[in-house]
Amino acid sequence: MATTPTTIDEYVAAFPPSVQTILEKIRATVAEAAPDARERISYRMPAFEENGILLYFAAFKNHIGIYPPVSGDRSLEKALAPYTGPKGNLRFPLDRPMPYHLIRRMTTLRVKQNLARAAGRAQKPRVTRKALSRRSLKAAARPAKRRGPG
Repeated sequence: MATTPTTIDEYVAAFPPSVQTILEKIRATVAEAAPDARERISYRMPAFEENGILLYFAAFKNHIGIYPPVSGDRSLEKALAPYTGPKGNLRFPLDRPMPYHLIRRMTTLRVKQNLARAAGRAQKPRVTRKALSRRSLKAAARPAKRRGPG
């Protein structure tokens, strides 16, 4: 890849037709499992984003890599175990059938996880610096508690 792609179409076009077919099928699988996800290029790889990054995918000489590692569903983790790389990322060999059904399950799980994470962030009250400084001032203005001997 001579230039940095700015769209997923540009990224896919840089590969041989056989790899393009696989990349487009992965793209369609993820889009089907996460219809509200936004496509973009991040870290020079195609990425899907919905309440945070769902996943990145990239083509290499002998495999397709999918990131980040999956956690939170033991049966899915077990099904993906043969594809787990040294850092937990997923490596799908190009010389074997691509497990699109697992990519779909992964995407669905990541959508749920990102939605739960986003809901958790929305519920937490934010403490601003201004509020922190007021608290610090109030704490400093209070007399120190005296401790008895002992």
